[in-house]
Amino acid sequence: MRAMLWGILLALTLPPFPLGWLAPLPLALILRAWQGPRPGWAGFWSGLGFWGVHLIWLPQSFTALFGAWGWVPFVPLVLLEALLWAGLARLLGPRSAPALVGGWVLLEAARGWGTFAFPWGYVGYALTEAPGRVLAALGGVWLLSLVVLLTAWGLERRRWWVLVPWALLWVLPLPESLPEPGRTALLVQGALNPLDKALGRVDAARYRALTLQGLAAHPGADLVVWPETAVRGVPPDAERLVGGRALVAGVAVYEGGYRNRVVWLEEGRVRAHYDKTRLVPFGEFFPWRGVLGPVYAFFFQRFGLGDLADTVPGRTLEPLGPYGAYICYESTFPGVARALVRGGAQVLVNVSNDAWFGPSFGGAQHFAMGRIRAVETGRWLLRAGNDGITAAIDPYGRVVAQLEPGAAGYLAAPYALTSGTTPYVRFGDWALGVAGVLLVWGWVRGPARRREALTR
Repeated sequence: MRAMLWGILLALTLPPFPLGWLAPLPLALILRAWQGPRPGWAGFWSGLGFWGVHLIWLPQSFTALFGAWGWVPFVPLVLLEALLWAGLARLLGPRSAPALVGGWVLLEAARGWGTFAFPWGYVGYALTEAPGRVLAALGGVWLLSLVVLLTAWGLERRRWWVLVPWALLWVLPLPESLPEPGRTALLVQGALNPLDKALGRVDAARYRALTLQGLAAHPGADLVVWPETAVRGVPPDAERLVGGRALVAGVAVYEGGYRNRVVWLEEGRVRAHYDKTRLVPFGEFFPWRGVLGPVYAFFFQRFGLGDLADTVPGRTLEPLGPYGAYICYESTFPGVARALVRGGAQVLVNVSNDAWFGPSFGGAQHFAMGRIRAVETGRWLLRAGNDGITAAIDPYGRVVAQLEPGAAGYLAAPYALTSGTTPYVRFGDWALGVAGVLLVWGWVRGPARRREALTR
């Protein structure tokens, strides 16, 4: 059961908790437990502790919106994640710590693939508040995860010197300040009820009023951003509202089905649009609906959502001119922002609706993960949320402007259009290759090292 405590402590080192600097310690204890006599059970209990805390926002938010039934999705999800940890520990724990380190990172990556992709819980996010997060520009969040895990491996083997480079990641200053951004975007936060939005009851008047107020106060703004599904359809009076400025807006449209879309309007016309490609499983699409249709219908009724249809996914991932626009959940996928920058995006624009997180810390957790996309790509990030967190993040991952969450308002957000590419944008997920090497090396060398230890 001590393994459960180590898992809980590890969860408390990831955002939004401010204890990232402690992450290698519980990880070292977990690695040791996973190499013990009962690795499968150690993996299960540590996973139960970690995921139970890391995802506690799920029942907190869903019960606030849907009542007691909001607990239902939490239990199977935590059990499934704990079983994945149990499988990893059972398979690789008897081999060696290097195999566990490599396998851990590869499992993180695998959890972001496929129909049920859920890219949460990456230990690399422990470095979100550390200046050392700039390493993500070299190898993405996977490199950060490797750094955290390798430090933990050193501690597990009592190589105390690893604390020196780890400490440097937290105390060394960031590189020189960036040039003045030179541009201003008006980010509008409507703070509308998420259930009303899900059922198509949007309040376009609020966005119009806030936009006019914001531009009157900040006439120098050259871009206006509305959050995810701010309005239904393209506003017919967009040109009058923004006065010739660019407008990047989240809209709900119905073209052969419901589509979660971002449009770029300028000079009175739609220049381009993007439909969300990475949909939320069991939120925007419902797997195996032909078999599980009655189950879905039961929960839709209990949640008061009516008969929800699957969202139609987009087919291409391309920037809208200079704007690399992506939607909500997509901010947790490193490959989305990378692909947009490789396609020519000069600034990232993330429109979101985190009101679903309610009073929980889920919105802050989601925001913290998204900050690393700015570092990975070397781009400014403009984030407009329905009820927050609405903010501007510079290419070093620093929050340079932020609007108070939960209230309707607008933010004058500095930004710049930048070019050039980081090593991560150019070379991609090479850190996963390093993880694969560690896995293979640890798998091959593990038994030999154990025999050597027994003969000493």
